[in-house]
Amino acid sequence: MSGKVFHRIHGCYSEIDLDLKHLLKRGALLTAANWQTVAIQFVAQTTFQALLAVPILGAAILVTLLLRADLGDLLQGSLRDIFTTIASTLMSEPVALVAFVTAFTVVLFGGSVLMFAVKGGTIEVLLAANAAAGPIESQPITFDSLQTAARFTLQRFTDGCARLFRRYLALGAVLMAVYALAAAGYLAFVAYGYRFAEGRALMIGWTFIAALAAAMLVAAITIINFLYLLLQIAMAVEGAGLAHGARAALRFIRADLRELAGVFVVVVALAAAATLASALAWSGVGLIAFVPLVGLAVIPLQLAALLVRGLVFEFLGLTALGAYVTLYQGYTARRNEAIVAIGDAQVQRAAGASGAI
Repeated sequence: MSGKVFHRIHGCYSEIDLDLKHLLKRGALLTAANWQTVAIQFVAQTTFQALLAVPILGAAILVTLLLRADLGDLLQGSLRDIFTTIASTLMSEPVALVAFVTAFTVVLFGGSVLMFAVKGGTIEVLLAANAAAGPIESQPITFDSLQTAARFTLQRFTDGCARLFRRYLALGAVLMAVYALAAAGYLAFVAYGYRFAEGRALMIGWTFIAALAAAMLVAAITIINFLYLLLQIAMAVEGAGLAHGARAALRFIRADLRELAGVFVVVVALAAAATLASALAWSGVGLIAFVPLVGLAVIPLQLAALLVRGLVFEFLGLTALGAYVTLYQGYTARRNEAIVAIGDAQVQRAAGASGAI
């Protein structure tokens, strides 16, 4: 893009054309100026994960008592890995399996409702920050410039939670249904494919195909989350429900596809790099555990690493959100200007026609 054009629509700053670097910088500055949203998102996400751990830990203890399994083996890996291990172990106990899945689903739904509510407040704050901040991405980074974008107040945050809660709850229900369909399709593909390839020479090739399918599932979920975020922004800006918000988001994607794709690719690359760096740091911390006496420092180091990792990922996510908000409000400004221009042209034509008469 060749340049930047600044407009003020009803006293609000709106970026019409912004290159990718400045777009991401603006998103990062909006997030830094409203750092409280990062902390709230982190606490909500950590609470969500802690809630999910309760039924998983209870089921792990149940499996240990009923099936004499090793508790340490059950609790290895991420929450997703632990869930899969416990569910596969409980296949021989249908009643216990149904109870575990039911408890996990209830907690998953309750934690998701919390995340939907918090996201409404976060988007409300970033919308206000983008509207109030001038071209901060092209100015020197100072405390005063950040203050112009600092629009977090507890009242604004809670108002956003209340205003958008029902809409985001409906949208979240659709998201969870899409997740369930994607997971069911993947599991069915893996199960039937394994049965077909079992005992044949195709087993090695099938292992590669299953790994490729898992990677495709992750990619599909990433794209679904991207579209979900754009829908949240469209519903918040337009004050619309799910159907109207989906149409508005689709028009927005068609209008700013290149810019959206650029932000998406950069943020995904940064998240992947942060994940790799986190894994390397975690491995390095794990090596310290084998050092006598010094190994006692592993636990606080691990807690610090988890804290930094969580905050970094929340900051990256809200940076992308700030960039998307900037693009969407620029899109609405262009749309409003076009509507005004069309109205003015119609008035002028009507005046010319009446003068001719």
